[in-house]
Amino acid sequence: MSWFLLALVSAISLASADAFTKKLFPVSTGMELVAIRFFVPAVALFPVVFFLPYSQLDLTFWLLMVLLVPLELLAMYLYLISIRDAPLPNTLPYLAFTPVFNIATAWLVLGETVTSAGLLGILLITVGAYMINLKLEHLRNIRSLVKPFLAIRQNKASLMMLGVAAIYSVTSVFSKQALSYIEPKLFGAFYYFCIGVAALLWVGFSRPRSFNVLKKQKLHYLFIGSLMVIMVISHFLAIADIEVAYMIAVKRTSLLFGLLYGYYLFHDEQIRKNLFAGLLMLAGVCAIILT
Repeated sequence: MSWFLLALVSAISLASADAFTKKLFPVSTGMELVAIRFFVPAVALFPVVFFLPYSQLDLTFWLLMVLLVPLELLAMYLYLISIRDAPLPNTLPYLAFTPVFNIATAWLVLGETVTSAGLLGILLITVGAYMINLKLEHLRNIRSLVKPFLAIRQNKASLMMLGVAAIYSVTSVFSKQALSYIEPKLFGAFYYFCIGVAALLWVGFSRPRSFNVLKKQKLHYLFIGSLMVIMVISHFLAIADIEVAYMIAVKRTSLLFGLLYGYYLFHDEQIRKNLFAGLLMLAGVCAIILT
């Protein structure tokens, strides 16, 4: 059960980082948001480089890192732009499709399969996330029920988040493959350190003035960065002990916490409908736990 509690900690810390990034930095550019999210983790996790078992790391491990780091940067950039430009209920729910994609990616890469109850749980989480974008008038006829999905074509932020979900379904399985080389806690810290350094280099070379945002609101970005450190360590400790699709499904309850933040920080007017959808997601989590 420890994996579940760790996944829940990861979900809460991620939802908190998302909500406070949107609240505290509403007009920051994409590059500034990348700097805010990665500066503290890159610095805080630096000591891990002195404890790596370098003799155990072969070419395959480093090739995995070369594949994963750019994908993580792309996903985080799209993720931050998405939550900045649109209400959280219109973007975060699409992230729930990651465990659905994981059914395929985890089977192809790791040979992992899910039970019937596990599949039910994943589907409930996805349906609940989808319902968040349903309006009451959509329930009047079947054709209207597909409107939220069709609207993705017109909603750039939602489309970006669906792309993020697809990217995370790939990075989650390949990063678990890398866990065979290093213990989860150590790998998670090193992995996010590498992503943080790559992000800061990317910002530094492409838009160095984005670092100016770090000179202001120091306590704010330190707070957000600390949440990200907690998120990544709990993520890798959890994913080492359970199938990828299950862990990611539980972590996607961050969407439910995001809805609560949307209500308290941004005054979301559809909180009742959204919470009902959130309860479906929780039912899905229960189905996964009982497998």
